[in-house]
Amino acid sequence: MKPIPIWVFLILLFFLFQSTKSAELDAIDALVSFFEDLSGYFSISSPVSGWIRTSDPCKNNWTGIVCYDQTPSIKSITFESFNLSGTFKPNTICSIASLASSIVVISLNNNNLRGENLEAISNCKKLTHLYISRNQISGILPDSLSHLNNLKKLDISNNAFSGTLSSLPRISGLIEFIAQNNQLSGSIPEFDFSNLATFNVSNNNLSGPIPPGGDLFNATSYLGNPQLCGDPLPNLCETQRATPPSAAQNSSDPKKSGPSSVEILMYSGYVLVGLGLFFVIMIKLCKRKGTKKEELVEEGDYPRSKEEEEDASKTLTFASNEFRSIAMSKSEVFAGNSVESGPVSSSLIVLTSPEVNGLKFEELLKAPAELLGRGKYGSVYKVNCEEQGMTLAVKRIKDWSLPSNDFKLRMKRLNHVKHRNVLPVVAFYCSKQEKLLVYEYQPNGRTPTGQTFDWSSRLGVASTIAEALAFMHDELHRDSIPHGNLKSSNILFNKNMEPCISEYGLMAVDNSDNSPAIDIVNNTSQLNPDQIESGFRLDIHALGVILLELLTGKPSMVQNNGMDLAKWVVSVVKEEWTVEVFDRALIREGASEERMVNLLQIAIKCVDRSPESRPSINQIALMINNIKEEDERSMDVSESPFEIRN
Repeated sequence: MKPIPIWVFLILLFFLFQSTKSAELDAIDALVSFFEDLSGYFSISSPVSGWIRTSDPCKNNWTGIVCYDQTPSIKSITFESFNLSGTFKPNTICSIASLASSIVVISLNNNNLRGENLEAISNCKKLTHLYISRNQISGILPDSLSHLNNLKKLDISNNAFSGTLSSLPRISGLIEFIAQNNQLSGSIPEFDFSNLATFNVSNNNLSGPIPPGGDLFNATSYLGNPQLCGDPLPNLCETQRATPPSAAQNSSDPKKSGPSSVEILMYSGYVLVGLGLFFVIMIKLCKRKGTKKEELVEEGDYPRSKEEEEDASKTLTFASNEFRSIAMSKSEVFAGNSVESGPVSSSLIVLTSPEVNGLKFEELLKAPAELLGRGKYGSVYKVNCEEQGMTLAVKRIKDWSLPSNDFKLRMKRLNHVKHRNVLPVVAFYCSKQEKLLVYEYQPNGRTPTGQTFDWSSRLGVASTIAEALAFMHDELHRDSIPHGNLKSSNILFNKNMEPCISEYGLMAVDNSDNSPAIDIVNNTSQLNPDQIESGFRLDIHALGVILLELLTGKPSMVQNNGMDLAKWVVSVVKEEWTVEVFDRALIREGASEERMVNLLQIAIKCVDRSPESRPSINQIALMINNIKEEDERSMDVSESPFEIRN
């Protein structure tokens, strides 16, 4: 057999290369056409870059594009709050095989997009997240959505969709469905509600009974549909209003017109036993009040005298009369996705950590606790649970009026969103009087400052925090849950010295940049999209302040010539004395001035006085990561054993 000539292989390779190149060009052309449709065929300059047919979306870092690390293919397309006023045409990208088999996220929230036909979206088989809320998209909700077997999160709220929801339960992996403020009609089909973390169909034209399992979500998920009925809505369905057969039978049966003599004796016995127990309990409570009065800590977050303030900083008993009365009367258990009532000895509501499963609420109150600090929203204690061999950090929330049921739902939602650099709540306690959050204690404490914190470490912290915050914003944007209280004291270091964001989404939004005060936590249902968006922009401002602290080595609360840190830095940079703002330790270390200036420019954009001018968190994370990668490459070159000679 004669060997195949080499020119045959060359021809085959040539055609294969041409075919691959053609597919890449088709994908780029489709992406540019998709963006032109979104933008209304008008070119958008800042802050959008790339998106031209002569460049590569992955290599040239097109705005809004995220690619896979291993292969140069598109992973996500994100244009949130870009004021786009064109048309959403998913067919443009989902008809290209290379794009349809790689894109997992399309996020176009909060624009002015139109569009009527979403049938072609089903061709993007890998899609897991589709966010198109707060636009003007209309048309019938397509049945083809049910073909997206990988879809986990779907947000179509605040549009003009019509049609029914009949096909959606066939999406087996769906864990989040948000569709409020549309024109959807028909009945609610039987979703797997136990698998859903978020569900909202309020303000539509839906009718009929809420299906079994729907009462896992509160009434706010269904309000604004006058023809809906059943739990958890106050209006009952016709079948629920009918008199139960057993009740009708009892009322017509003369034999059941009154209690029997046996029943009277039985009930009398119950009354006597109850009175006896009542008197025994009252006697014990009176004795306990007399013997342990001095051991109890008086209720209230702030000591009223200097002596009390000094005592509060020492080891103390983490208990109060009110706490103990709550512990004796009520306890709740959270296991997996179910909430159950339990006796006094049952556990805290445990979310993540198996180590605290055996810890009882009363034991937590009695454990020795050290006051770590007080803040605007409450106090933090270090609690040593010696019997369990663990150390916990307990946050006692002050003046948070969020109802208990909403608080539990928020905890459940936050528990579904996890990032290795965001400190999770491992357990919590909730009642009308108290809200306690339990964390794993982080022994390395808060962000290190000063001369022991070198440039690479600071840049690593900036990159990690921005990436973690971007993840949380992406996952919780449609829930309107920003961090709300981001600051350097809420950046803790774990046992591996990795930075972790603590207290995410647990406080009302802190008005740190003098914007109009907003309480995102308590008033989400009453806010318009711009007000909700401002909460996330406040997080961007707070991140900018943290970046400035890393660059200057100064805390944000230190006054510089009568101004806070952000205003001081901006004023110095305007005077073209940029180098004056940097920490002297970084200058002595020989850190790259170019990369410090680049990070400083990002920080200044974050603290811009106009919230609308601040970059998105995804843009910030990408820019900081680019600086970090450039810094690492320069270190690799400087440490190379080979010397380049002329």
